[in-house]
Amino acid sequence: MDLQLKTIAFALLILQVSSSVRAQSGVLDISKYGGATNGDISQAMIKAWNDACASTNPSKIVIPQGTFLLKQTEFKGPCTAPIEVQVDGTIQAPQDPNQFDGEAQWIKFTYVNFLTISGGGTFDGQGAIAWNQNDCAQNKICKKLSMNFGFGFLNNTVIRDITSKDSKNFHVNVLGCNNITFTNFNAIAPANSPNTDGIHIGRSTGVNITNSIFATGDDCISLGDGSKQVNVFNVKCGPGHGISVGSLGKYPEEEPVQDFSVKNCIINNTDNGVRIKTWPDTPGATTVTGMHFENIEMINVRNPIIIDQEYCPWNQCTKENPSKIKISQVSFKNITGTSGTKEGIVLLCSSGVPCEDVVLTDIDLKFNGTVASAVLSNVKPIIQGKSLSLSNTIPKVEL
Repeated sequence: MDLQLKTIAFALLILQVSSSVRAQSGVLDISKYGGATNGDISQAMIKAWNDACASTNPSKIVIPQGTFLLKQTEFKGPCTAPIEVQVDGTIQAPQDPNQFDGEAQWIKFTYVNFLTISGGGTFDGQGAIAWNQNDCAQNKICKKLSMNFGFGFLNNTVIRDITSKDSKNFHVNVLGCNNITFTNFNAIAPANSPNTDGIHIGRSTGVNITNSIFATGDDCISLGDGSKQVNVFNVKCGPGHGISVGSLGKYPEEEPVQDFSVKNCIINNTDNGVRIKTWPDTPGATTVTGMHFENIEMINVRNPIIIDQEYCPWNQCTKENPSKIKISQVSFKNITGTSGTKEGIVLLCSSGVPCEDVVLTDIDLKFNGTVASAVLSNVKPIIQGKSLSLSNTIPKVEL
């Protein structure tokens, strides 16, 4: 059993153990705290959370079926015992973005050990009005919009059977967490909704995303600096911008990104498939190592495989100096399907620190029925197996 499967198996064991514990927990129904259907449950949720957090026994907070309103709220630990938040209904955010502190998230969980969020419910960010006010593509000092979820400094956490809908910004931000698992998690927003990334991960270790669906207006999953031991398994992505490492290098003192595995996924009608992106001519100088992408089906993906070390959206930088981010130990294996452009593989590495140990195995991408080609810069990949997309581009290397 490889490291990724061992990690996922351990995460699922934590899920099963936590579920068994919670079966015996005290139930805190928000209706007992004054929470009513079609009403504002902000105070009811805070009271229920405070009781659960103070309890020395495992607790379960229940939001029953129905529609409820919730203002911007933080649920903070440390807490004494495990807590499960079971959401059976739909929780709606205020529509007006001015009711939010855009620097924070709509719903924030911080400094908690053994947290579970479950139940099959939906968190509706009601982001349509906010999307129309998003001018960040033209304005560098634009007003920030709130995300649906902020998970900060959590340990041993499971989010399962939950849908995040129409977030005003990112659906989920994971920061400073250890051993956090998303399973049967859905992040849904229209393709034209700006910056609605599914899950963004930063400075966290042991993040598992399995059996989930992402259909958004930006990256399905993205990794910021300091992300380590992240596993993505059996995920459907699209529409959106694909699964991305980065962007990296824009800021000084960024931490390394390492050990990222993406397996058995379908990426459908996205701008990008699997991507690593770093800024040129910026102060950040760190490393990206151990990136592995395997058994991925691309369906009409504009850029199925891409390393872009000249990432500079909206002309917010120059390309006078190369990226300082060193990329190494990257593998793409059994990547098949259709490309929306004739260049199925684009590897634009830094001239200052060229990519090393890049391996492409059994790549079979077609554009309009013909074999897609490759564009390479500052990289000499090792080619194995079929690699049809590279057959007319660079020599095949037999090992």
